[in-house]
Amino acid sequence: MCSSGVCYQISTPQLPWKHRITLRFATLLYNTSLRSDLTVNRRLLNFIDPKIPSNHDSTHSVSSSDLIVDTSRDLFLRIFTPTPTAALDESLPLLPIIFYFHGGGFVFGSADATSTDMAARRFAKKLCAVVISVNYRLAPEFRFPCQCDDGFDPLKFIDEMDDDSLLERVDLSRCFILGESAGGNLGHHVAVRASEYEFKRVKIIGFIASQPFFGGKERTESENRLCKQLPLTLDMTDWFWRAFLPAGEDRDHATANVNGPNGRDISGLENFPATLIFAGGLDLLIDRQKCYYERLKRMGKDVKLVVFSNAVHGYFGFADLPEYSLMIKEMRDFIAKN
Repeated sequence: MCSSGVCYQISTPQLPWKHRITLRFATLLYNTSLRSDLTVNRRLLNFIDPKIPSNHDSTHSVSSSDLIVDTSRDLFLRIFTPTPTAALDESLPLLPIIFYFHGGGFVFGSADATSTDMAARRFAKKLCAVVISVNYRLAPEFRFPCQCDDGFDPLKFIDEMDDDSLLERVDLSRCFILGESAGGNLGHHVAVRASEYEFKRVKIIGFIASQPFFGGKERTESENRLCKQLPLTLDMTDWFWRAFLPAGEDRDHATANVNGPNGRDISGLENFPATLIFAGGLDLLIDRQKCYYERLKRMGKDVKLVVFSNAVHGYFGFADLPEYSLMIKEMRDFIAKN
């Protein structure tokens, strides 16, 4: 046990070679796409992680379809629905909804990127839930608060939908937010806004933050110790914040440093959902994630922290790792409990 939650000690201290090679190669390509003038080589990024269409036919027991929210900002939802099987019969209770926000430092990724599509599809199958993957705008072309607006508006869109045919098997009173890395940061701010909004049907009852991306001007011990740890280095996080935050703002901006002097006090938000946080012992962000856990606890929130002692940032991208299976088990238990 860790002093700040549940700690899993995995017997294998290092990633398998194939994953280490993948991470090293991917990190090299991603770093190459980040230019010193705070622009991004999108063509290279699209080569690394190409976009794929939705698939109405069942793939890995999950079908997908796209739903347009706002064409002017390319805001769309990719909806993943588990197909009925012997284990998931149409006569069973309605499925929960998971609003899913991909990671990528607010700079990489999209709902139709291959990696995001695969991740969301796995979640839909393994968690027996309808996963709604949100295609939010990216920095540096679009800075804060664009991402937060794009994250929250789909909740209102689903709440106000007249055509329920796409969501006929879901329970709108059992909605969860799931965010990975930058998506975990975004998920926090969407959860805060949702706590203050009066929905007609949608009810957010849980927030799952997997290695949420938080920052701050003062370096933490883990940031200094793990500053060169792949796949997320300190130089990369600094680049992401400069690209994402409003011009002239630093890492103590309330959006980046939710635990800092400008971070919002949410102790009065009675509807802030129960929260499950995942952290990795080899992730330079772990100290900030632990501080986030402690802050929510002090504010009287229902929160649990799970630490995988040997996990690097982005372990959730490797479904064959033992940490991934344990993460899915924790998520299932969390969803069943709420």
